[in-house]
Amino acid sequence: MAIARLSVKVGKAGKAAPHAEYIDRDEEKKLKQEQEQEQSDLEHRDYGNMPKWAEHNPITFWQAADLYERKNGSTYREYEIALPREMNAEQRLELVEDFIQSEIGSKYPYQFAIHNPKAMDGNDQPHVHLMFNERLQDGIERDPEQYFKRYNAKNPERGGAKKDNTGKGYQERKTDIKDLRQRWADLCNSHLEKHQIDSRIDMRSYKEQGIEKEPEKKLLPSQAKDPEIREALQQSRTAYKELERLDLGDPKKDLKDLKDSPISDKEIKQGIESFKADFDSFKQLALEQYKEQQKLEREQQKIMSYKGMSR
Repeated sequence: MAIARLSVKVGKAGKAAPHAEYIDRDEEKKLKQEQEQEQSDLEHRDYGNMPKWAEHNPITFWQAADLYERKNGSTYREYEIALPREMNAEQRLELVEDFIQSEIGSKYPYQFAIHNPKAMDGNDQPHVHLMFNERLQDGIERDPEQYFKRYNAKNPERGGAKKDNTGKGYQERKTDIKDLRQRWADLCNSHLEKHQIDSRIDMRSYKEQGIEKEPEKKLLPSQAKDPEIREALQQSRTAYKELERLDLGDPKKDLKDLKDSPISDKEIKQGIESFKADFDSFKQLALEQYKEQQKLEREQQKIMSYKGMSR
């Protein structure tokens, strides 16, 4: 089973350009990587549907969005999607471009980057960041400031570009995301089949699939870099795979299939209990680290707020 993950994020004013530079792995960061002899994880990047004043540099568009979009408005939406590691780089790019064509088309300005860092298990971890702005392309020429003004329905040329998908409630957004994930699964699986790759993805939750397994918590970047947490997570994943392979999730289960094993029933049970204990310990450790990180971030925010008030 290929990895299935699709998250949706919303960026506020002031966040678009820095994030675009991050996914684009800008020149300054690339230079730093070269100086430190690090290999970039950038596999491919591109953009499209930009207005004329940004058609040669998408960062210009996001800078204008940060500057002119109303302060409480969103400057971008982002889909962060895991790509099948079973595919090669060319096949992944083809999949991403098909997805963009079906979901974005010619409607919205967009920018994307495919990253392929190493995962905790040492294998590839390809994923795509797809940023787009929900102001519709209507063929009217507008300068950067006018582009992000309020839409004028009576005289569109006098107002900004119209924002799509406004006024949706939480439940409607939730349904949209569920439908989006299913469309991604269908498209991704069709590409896997096209390239004669046996793996498939399933965007349903474990509960919806009838699998009795808790979803793995997403770690903070600081946690993911911690060697002890990485080791604990890798061990827990190995334990789960071993349990699934042996089908010994319940230590009290009949072990008649292992009668010929040189390992005693008692040792097998002890091993399984040890696996489970290790995994429970990891979850507790990760939770404590997460709470500590959240506490630290809140304290830092209080300090920054205090400094701002004292100026």
